[in-house]
Amino acid sequence: MRSRLPRTACILRIIALCILLSHAAAYFGLTGREPLVFLPGPFSNDAPTGKAHLKQCEQMTLTRRQKRLCRREPGLAETLRESVRLSLLECRYQFRNERWNCSLDGRGSLLKKAFKETAFLLAVSSAALTHALAKACSSGRMERCTCDDSPGIQHREAWQWGVCGDNLKYSTKFLKKFLGQKRVSKDLRAQMEAHNINVGTRAVKSGLKTTCKCHGVSGSCAVRTCWKQLSPFHDTGRLLKYRYDTAVKVLSVTNAATGETELAGPRRHSQSPRTTDLVYLEDSPSFCRPSRYSPGTGGRSCAKDTSCQSLCCGRGYNTAMHLTSLSCHCQVRWCCHVECQTCVREEERYTCKNA
Repeated sequence: MRSRLPRTACILRIIALCILLSHAAAYFGLTGREPLVFLPGPFSNDAPTGKAHLKQCEQMTLTRRQKRLCRREPGLAETLRESVRLSLLECRYQFRNERWNCSLDGRGSLLKKAFKETAFLLAVSSAALTHALAKACSSGRMERCTCDDSPGIQHREAWQWGVCGDNLKYSTKFLKKFLGQKRVSKDLRAQMEAHNINVGTRAVKSGLKTTCKCHGVSGSCAVRTCWKQLSPFHDTGRLLKYRYDTAVKVLSVTNAATGETELAGPRRHSQSPRTTDLVYLEDSPSFCRPSRYSPGTGGRSCAKDTSCQSLCCGRGYNTAMHLTSLSCHCQVRWCCHVECQTCVREEERYTCKNA
């Protein structure tokens, strides 16, 4: 009996590790195992040539299936990098005045929990990938997709007029294939993650608009070309931040009619959260002091009248004077340039105390 205990414990540890790895490998970008030691640049104008995209695919932390998809599509590797850039920049912008400011420090520990912040990372990552894929299709960077297939718009005509619509239909379908989304399991954490991923995709869909352009003599609208166009990703980020602020804490309940488990709010057991709600399972820490989830708020810049009290968690803030140079007393000279003087202004800057 004694000889079996270590072996049993070892087997259980291996099984737990395999579950953890398969769980973490299901996503990409801010919710994956990508180290993100650098911020990738925006799209280049030229598509990767030869086998350059194969090297890009190998450099990313993807599952075997995801790498296979990446190798098939020369434009996908750069699209994935663009989605990381979009999601990271937008996350940092939306949380710039919050205690948790989307810092990459502690991201690994954070993703093991089911906080509101984890829900946002899932949503913004899926939204960025959906957005980037749709844009890559319409810009001609992807070989297996092109403009959106809206009724009455021929691809050749769309390219001729320069009104190639963003292909959201293809990007949504590809996202499910890339993430390997299957039938939702009975596991509460898996249901939560699938729900939040769909919230991100729906946020992108809500910003899809129909834009039209008239063609004819003297500006007449004898011929009208219409196409689908996504809103700027900043609009999607703002919507997801609102979903974060109004996120719903959920638990698992059994549907009496079907016998299946589903998500429900703690105060409304008979009602599931809306498809647009971000959901979470655990209350977030304060993020005030350094922990395995974040570096804390010590040393963070704040605004004296608006954010210092909340951001500094009652520890107070330091005030320092800084000299700033700026152009002033500008005049237009004939002809044709502007002359300015350099003025020095003293400004107060505030940073949260460490203790």
